[in-house]
This record gives sequence, C-alpha cells and structure tokens, in this order.
Amino acid sequence: MESTSHNNQGGIFLERKEDSSWLVHLRGDWQLGRDMPSSSVVARELSVQAKPARIGFDASELTGWDSALISFLVAIYDLCRARGIEDDRSGLPAGIRRLVELAEAVPEKQGARSAAKHDPFFSRVGDRVLASISAMIQTLGFIGDTAVALTSAVRGAARYRTVDLMQNISDCGPSAVGIVTLISFLVGVILAFMGAVQLQQFGASIYVADLVGIGMLREMGAMMTAIIMSGRTGAAFAAQLGTMKVTQEVDALTTMGISPFQFLLLPRVIALVLMMPLLCLYSDLMGILGGAAVGVGMLGLSFTNYMRETIHAVSLTNLMLGVIKATAYGALIAMAGCLRGFQCGNSSSAVGDAATRAVVTSIVLVVVACGLFAVVTNFLGV
Repeated sequence: MESTSHNNQGGIFLERKEDSSWLVHLRGDWQLGRDMPSSSVVARELSVQAKPARIGFDASELTGWDSALISFLVAIYDLCRARGIEDDRSGLPAGIRRLVELAEAVPEKQGARSAAKHDPFFSRVGDRVLASISAMIQTLGFIGDTAVALTSAVRGAARYRTVDLMQNISDCGPSAVGIVTLISFLVGVILAFMGAVQLQQFGASIYVADLVGIGMLREMGAMMTAIIMSGRTGAAFAAQLGTMKVTQEVDALTTMGISPFQFLLLPRVIALVLMMPLLCLYSDLMGILGGAAVGVGMLGLSFTNYMRETIHAVSLTNLMLGVIKATAYGALIAMAGCLRGFQCGNSSSAVGDAATRAVVTSIVLVVVACGLFAVVTNFLGV
C-alpha cells in the first residue's frame, strides 16, 4: 500500500517485512492545512490483511513536520493498542518521540465527551435556574451600588472628574446629532406617508400635521432617539467599561480606594440623562419637518398652514410626556450599558459580547418602559 506525495506533500508507504511486521515510511512535508493521509488508511489495510506482529516507522524521507504528524502517529498508536499490535518507535527522531509521549501522558477520560453532550434534563434546568438567580443577584447589587453612587453625587461627595463628564456629554449629545437628524426626519416622512394615503381619501390631508406632530412629540421622538442611543452609546459604554475590566483598570481603582461606580458610572449616567431630553426635542423638530416635507411636496399644503395645524394639534402635555420618557429611557440605557460592561469577562471576545448584550438589554428595557408609560398615561387619562 502506498500513499504518494505531490509537491513534497506528506505521504506514507507501507512495507510488509518477512518477519510479519510492517514498516511505515513517512515521506515529504507533514504540515497543517495540507491534504495528508489519515490513520484510516492503515486501519483499512489491517482489516483486509493478516495482523502484523509489530508496526515500525521510517522517517528518513521526512522533510518537515508539525503537529499534524504527531496527531497521525498518536492515532496509529491508539490503533495498535486496540488491536494488540506492538509499536516500534525507534525509527522516529527523538523530538517526535518526546512529543508523542507528551501527547499520550494524560489520556482523555473515557466517556468525558458523551457525558458533556448528554447532561440530564433536570441538571440543565438546575444550571439555568442557578445562573438566572446569580444574574438577578448581580443586577440587584448593581442597582444598589448605583443608588449609593447617585446619593453621593446629590450630596456632592462623589469622586469623579469633571473632564470625564464633559467628554461624555460631548459623546452623548453633539456627536449624536447627525444620526438623530437623519433617523428622525425619515420617521417623520414615513408617518406622513402612512397618514396621507388614508386621509387623502376623505379630503383631510391637512390632518397629516396632527398625526405627525402628536406621534413625534408623544411617542416616536423619544422612542427613536432611545433606540439610536442604545445602539450607539449604550454599546460604547459596555465596550469601554469591558475593556477597562479586561485590562484591570477597574480593579486598580478599587485597590486605590476609589469607587468604580462613582468614577466610571456616574459621568456616563449623568451625561446621557442630561442629553436625552435635548436630543428628544431635536428629534421632535426633525420629525415634524419630515412630515412637512411630505405635506408640502406631496399633498400640496403650504408650509405655513402645515405648521399652524401642528401647533394647534400638539399640547404642552404631549411635549412634556415625551421629554419625561426620554429622560427615563436615557437612565435605562446608561445603566444597562454600564451593567454589561462591569459584567464583562476577562477576554477580548467578551468585550464584544458585552456590547451586544448591552444593546439587547437597552432596547428591551426601553420597550417595556414604553408599555408601562402607555398603561400609566391611559389610567391617568393623559
């Protein structure tokens, strides 16, 4: 039996000796990524030929090797042990023999893989329940530490740098104006198109202004701004704090007696809570202008009439409700981003996972909060 090698690729040649032993000649370059023979080639020959008393190796034609050759040899030795065949390693270089012995020093525990794949159902359920309880305890502890830090900030005893607060305000506010402008304008355009298709049938095109104005001020302005900031700022908070945790900067602050919640969390929470209402008001304006673009360009309304109808339709209650929602959304987004950042693991891939979880958590919390606001306002008749 012979497995030839092309372009100096690894191959084997099986020689049967008169003393009923086999000699496996290793040829060429055995490197990972190449198409090399597997142990199944030798196993197939053993199944059709008389069992040899011994299998040896000749590495005189071997030009290069790495762990691919070690894996092949370990598989052959396992095959020999399973069939009761003696293996002769004297023909291998000393370095290869040592690596093979090292690979065989700690054999895999029998049944380890099957046990890992077939955990009992109740064991998996128990692990999930314990993991959920642990996550809940961590979240409650985070909320408590955040409350303590905010109390210290109110009393003026919190330890954080003003320059960090200003930098976070810049990142959360002015730097987000561009994307908020685009999304809010398009949302206003979409709302106006949706209303125009139906209202034109009744000759009530002017009421598109009412639909867009109330919709943006009461719900969509705060909601769309929150979703934008969840993906933009919440993920950034998680990535920043997660990187600090990986590089042990958070541990360094604790060692120096500085609370990470005061030094790292407070500037981010305060900045986003301050900027969200302003971004919401700006989003409301952009949405109304988007609706006006449709009203003027598609429905033939004058810009003056459109804006007059918008002012007549909206109220201060709608405006303040949107601002209150945006403030609450900002606090939820900031806390979710910081929570996932502090929960980040100690590897670089964990930083990306923390950012992903921060976005998902933020959006879920925002949607839940929106539903609660809807129930409360309906109950109060606002």
